[in-house]
Amino acid sequence: MSEAWSLHPQLDNDAVGIGDLPLSRLLLSKDANYPWLILVPRRAGAVEIIDLDHDDRASLMTEIGEVCEALKDITGCDKLNVAALGNQVPQLHVHIIARRNGDAAWPRPVWGAAPALEYDAAELEAFMGAIRRRTGFG
Repeated sequence: MSEAWSLHPQLDNDAVGIGDLPLSRLLLSKDANYPWLILVPRRAGAVEIIDLDHDDRASLMTEIGEVCEALKDITGCDKLNVAALGNQVPQLHVHIIARRNGDAAWPRPVWGAAPALEYDAAELEAFMGAIRRRTGFG
């Protein structure tokens, strides 16, 4: 019997679920310093993109593109950072971060640059609603 997919506890702790796309769970990082989305393909045991079959790789690229377009449209950001690092969380996940000239880490990477900033509840709901509408959740 193959193992069932589940979200890594660290991702579950550090992010809020927005919904499921055809392949991936879409999450929002709890760090309000940056509009920061995370795609997690729902495939048990996937650590690297090459662990996905060819169809899933194509689906992941499509989802990355759609989420990037949505995030750029919603935020009007200067730059999108897209990364699948996995050095601390081995489960395959892709960070999509909207960056602005002058943000808390600019021009450096966001990891460890500034303490995480908690979202205001209304701001969180509004942003998640905009992402859901733009990515087809409703």
